[in-house]
Amino acid sequence: MKTIVFAPEAIHQMQQFKSGNQKLVFKIFELIENIQQTPFSGIGKPEALKGNLSGFWSRRINHEHRLVYQISNEHIYIYSCMGHYSE
Repeated sequence: MKTIVFAPEAIHQMQQFKSGNQKLVFKIFELIENIQQTPFSGIGKPEALKGNLSGFWSRRINHEHRLVYQISNEHIYIYSCMGHYSE
């Protein structure tokens, strides 16, 4: 199983969610579990990003927030979980 690595920004965003919306935290962990099983398909409508974010993927947490991640041979890197990648 790949190791999950959170970027400092993603950790900060998760802490903000923990104090305000536990449902989003549970949804994020549900998405991460699914990414471990099927990195490029599954729940949250996985989407390969383009342009400056080529090589990254996103999944919908809800209407407002996206989980942005990247897959390597050994790790799943979580870069962002708050807002939308185009903001």
